Amino acid sequence: MKRLGVLVAAALALALMGGKGAPAQQLQANCSLFTKAPLWLDFADGSVPFWDMFAKPGVTALASNLIFPPKLREGGAQTAYFDLYLNRRVGTTSKPADPETIVDKANKFYEYAAQAMDCSNPVIAENELFGSWLAMPWSPTNARYRSNVLLFLQTLRKRGAQPWLLVNAKPYTDGVAGDWWRQVADVAGIVREVYFPAPLIYKQGPIRGSRTLRQAFRNGILDFTKAGIPVSKLGIFLGFQTSKGSGGREDLEAKAWFRTVKWQALAARYVADEMKFSSIWSWGWAEWKTTPGEQDPAKPRAACVYLWARSPSLCNGPRAAGKGFVRSRTEGQLMLSPGLRCQLGRTAVRWSQINPILKLTGDPELAFSNAFARAVAQRSAQVSYADILAAERSIISDAFGGSRSAYLAAISGARSNLSVARSVIGDELRRARIESKFKVPPPSARAIADFHETYGDLQARLVQAKAGTPWLGGRRAGYAVESAAPPKLMTLSSGRWSALWSPLGTVQVRPLGPPLPLGTLPLENVRQAIRAALIAQAREDRYPTWLAAAQQAAFPEAICWRDQMPEKGEVDLTNYLPFLALTS
Repeated sequence: MKRLGVLVAAALALALMGGKGAPAQQLQANCSLFTKAPLWLDFADGSVPFWDMFAKPGVTALASNLIFPPKLREGGAQTAYFDLYLNRRVGTTSKPADPETIVDKANKFYEYAAQAMDCSNPVIAENELFGSWLAMPWSPTNARYRSNVLLFLQTLRKRGAQPWLLVNAKPYTDGVAGDWWRQVADVAGIVREVYFPAPLIYKQGPIRGSRTLRQAFRNGILDFTKAGIPVSKLGIFLGFQTSKGSGGREDLEAKAWFRTVKWQALAARYVADEMKFSSIWSWGWAEWKTTPGEQDPAKPRAACVYLWARSPSLCNGPRAAGKGFVRSRTEGQLMLSPGLRCQLGRTAVRWSQINPILKLTGDPELAFSNAFARAVAQRSAQVSYADILAAERSIISDAFGGSRSAYLAAISGARSNLSVARSVIGDELRRARIESKFKVPPPSARAIADFHETYGDLQARLVQAKAGTPWLGGRRAGYAVESAAPPKLMTLSSGRWSALWSPLGTVQVRPLGPPLPLGTLPLENVRQAIRAALIAQAREDRYPTWLAAAQQAAFPEAICWRDQMPEKGEVDLTNYLPFLALTS
C-alpha cells in the first residue's frame, strides 16, 4: 500500500536518530501478540482522527511513532509498529540502497521501534515490497533490492523483532524466486494485500459478494502456501481507503459501503478459520490533510462497523451505521446444515445425493454438476414419485420385456442402484416437461421436405388419440413419426384403443393402420408429423442452453461448501444408463 501523507517531522527525526530512552536490550520481550489465530491488527496512528476508537482491549493497533502507541496501550490496546518507509531504508527495484548501509539502518530502526512498542520483540509491519510479480531472471538492480529487503528483515529478526512484509500483488514464486520467498518466511511473516472496489462487491449482493471476497482471500494465501510457506507465517490486509481509484469505497453510498465493510470482516474471519492463517490487518482509516480523498466523514462509522462485525463488544456498529443498516452478521455467510453440499434458497444439494452418482460416473465434478443441475431443474418442473414409478414400469415393459429382474441386473451391471436409476428417470421426466414449454420457431417448408427425403426409413403410423398430443402436433389424429412418438406406439395392435404412456402423460390411442416407411407416404400426408418431430428436436437441442442459463441465474443465491461451484451445463446420466432414456 502506498503512503498517502506524511508523518510529523518530529517522529521522522526520532526514527533517523534511533529514538530516545532505554536501549532495546533493557526492555522486556512482552510483545507476544500472536498467541491465537487470527490476530486482528488495525492501522490507528495519529493520522487517524478517531484513533481512540481502537484504544481498547481486544484491539491490536498499528502505529508508527513514539506519540500514539503509548496512548493506545493506555486505553487497553496492544500495539504493533507500522513502518511506512521501507523503501527509504532498502531502496527500490530500480534504485536499490547501498548494501553496506542496510544492517546499520535496520539496527537503528529496530531500536526506535522497540522503544515505540516498549518491548524488545516488537511486531513490525514493513510497507511494502515493490515488484513482487517480477519473474526471473531479475535485473541487477532488482536482485540487489531483493537482497537488501531480505537482509533488512534478517537483521530485525536477529535483534528480536517480529517483522511482517506487506505484499501488494501476486508474487512470482517459481525457481530461485521461490527460494527468496522461503528465506523471507524463515525470518518474517508475509501479509498479502487484497483490496476490492466496494461498488463491485455491493452490486453482487451478500451471497455472491461474500463468495467473491472469500475466494480472493483464499487465493491470496494460496499464492504463498503453494510455494511451501506455512499458513502460520501468512496474513491478509484489507483496505478501506476512500481515495477514488484506490480500490476502497469508490464513492459508494455510505450505508451500502458499511454493508460491504461488514462482509469483508466476516469473509476474512471465515477464511482464516478455514485455512488457519495467522492474521487479518486493516488499512485506510487515516485522513491525511495532504490527500483530500482520504478525508471522509463516513470513515469512523465504517471503522466501528468493521470492529463490530468481528466482535460486537468492540463497537456499536448498527448505531454508527444508522437506520436501515442490515444488522445481520450471518447474511451471505457460508453456513450449511450438516450433510449439505449446496443450498439454493429452499432447495438443497446433499452429499448423499452426490456420492451415489460419483460411484456411477467415477468423476466427482460430474457427480456434483449433475446434482446441482437437478436441483436447478426441480425449481422449474416438479415430478412426483408416482410419475417416476409409472415411467419405470414403461421402461421395464418396453426395454426388458416386462422382466423386473433383468432391469435390476442392468442397473447393477452399471455399478449403480435402484435409487440412482429412479433419480435419472426423474431427470428425464423433468427435462421433457421443461422442453415442452419452450417456444421455438416453426420449421421451414424446406426443412420439412429435407427431413422427408433424408429420414425416409423412419416408421410413421396413422393414429387417433382421445386428446391432443405433442407428437401429433397437438392434434387428435394424424401420422406420428417414430423419432418423436413413444416407442410402444409402433407395436400396438391396429384398430384397438390402448393406454400409451409418455413422459408428458398417458393418453388413449388407436392405431388406424400399420407402421409404414416415412418415405413411402406423400409429403402432404405427413407434413404435420414431420413438423412435430422437428419442433421436438429443436426443443431438445435448446435444453442444454436453458439449463446452463438457469444454473448461472442460481449462482448468486447458491451457498456451496468452500465456495466451490459446479461446472455449468448438462450431465446426461443416460450415457451411463442408456436404457433409462425416455422419448417424448
